[in-house]
Amino acid sequence: MRCGLSDWAILKLKKSMKYSENILLNAAKAAYDQGDVVFEVIPSKCALLVIDMQNEFVKPEWTSSWIPEATRQVPKIKSLIEICRNLNIPVIYTAFKDTNFFLDRPKTGNLMPNRYSELGSDPAWFKEGKIWHELAPQENEIIIYKPSYGAFFDTPLDTILKNLGKDTIIICGTLTNYCCGMTARQGYERGYKVIFGSDITSIDDPSMREPELKVLRKGFAKVMDLESISRVLQFINE
Repeated sequence: MRCGLSDWAILKLKKSMKYSENILLNAAKAAYDQGDVVFEVIPSKCALLVIDMQNEFVKPEWTSSWIPEATRQVPKIKSLIEICRNLNIPVIYTAFKDTNFFLDRPKTGNLMPNRYSELGSDPAWFKEGKIWHELAPQENEIIIYKPSYGAFFDTPLDTILKNLGKDTIIICGTLTNYCCGMTARQGYERGYKVIFGSDITSIDDPSMREPELKVLRKGFAKVMDLESISRVLQFINE
């Protein structure tokens, strides 16, 4: 196909361009702020991942790992679950539990300052792995008990999604910048199209939300709010 004069001019300009620091910084900032991965959302190819919406994180004041925002987001996540069920989009849950005598955990996990030991011990921590009752799985829905942050690490999730014929994952749950964000990265690395819920993934420090969303937006996922996700799923099925 023959390019028009303006196209050739653009190609010539690009070929001769010098990539100054300022140009590159501006390009990076634009990608972090407004980047939008382009792919078609096909509901029949989607699966919803509900990440770690379990009592340990959702039940108010029960453990030192309670995430207050996770509790507040329950109605939103419940509405998305109902939409997906109505559209026959599989809903897959993840949770932490005391599996394999804790020998399936990354060995350096205990070295990390993310359990707030100074607040006391939590006898219920890792014992239940029970999904919060308002979001309870149906009998035909899968719960994956994972040993670390990402839902793909040492779990059958990849096999399950492939057997279901799904190539797109929609992520909601907790935490935005840990289990949800890690799952988005792992899904990307395995070739999945990733939709990440900006207002249906909870955070323990509000100042950390936007930095995580910026990174995901630039390199790993299509970042959308609940309204946009619901609209695109339902519009395509009308």
